[in-house]
Amino acid sequence: MSRRLFIGVFDNEEDLLRAVRASRERGHAVVDVHTPYAVHGLDDAMGLPPSRLPWMVFGIGLAAAVLKVWFEYWTTAVDWPVNVGGKPFNSLPAFVPVTFEVMVLFAGLTAVFGFFAICRLFPGKRAALPVAGVTDDRFAVILEQADSTFDARAMEQLFRSLHAVRIEEQITEETR
Repeated sequence: MSRRLFIGVFDNEEDLLRAVRASRERGHAVVDVHTPYAVHGLDDAMGLPPSRLPWMVFGIGLAAAVLKVWFEYWTTAVDWPVNVGGKPFNSLPAFVPVTFEVMVLFAGLTAVFGFFAICRLFPGKRAALPVAGVTDDRFAVILEQADSTFDARAMEQLFRSLHAVRIEEQITEETR
């Protein structure tokens, strides 16, 4: 299935943010935005929901810490109890340093691999840039011309008024 895309390229992030907000105010779906660096406020301008990655990191880190405490208790108090210096077998304060290290390790690994999974990044994947050089020093907004209510001329005038340096329409094959 093919998609008609309307692409506006800008020189700076303020013009990009205004273009994204104006497009959403007109009811157009912003398919994607390409920037050379993270732009503060772009998530809000695009209307993206908050990321679930922090909750995923917290949940996996907490689960790893609980499993580590259980495993350490089981090994020292149940499976192989060894009396060391007269301490009780279930001495929880002795478990804290290693449990913290395991929690940080699993939370960090979850953040890295979760980010790759959410962004669909994997080794060997080629970047699908709509316009060459758009991530070097330019910013691009991609809108989908989903129905007949999309007025390309009006959007072109809007983008030109917001200092767009390049505007083009593309027809692409949908790969998702």
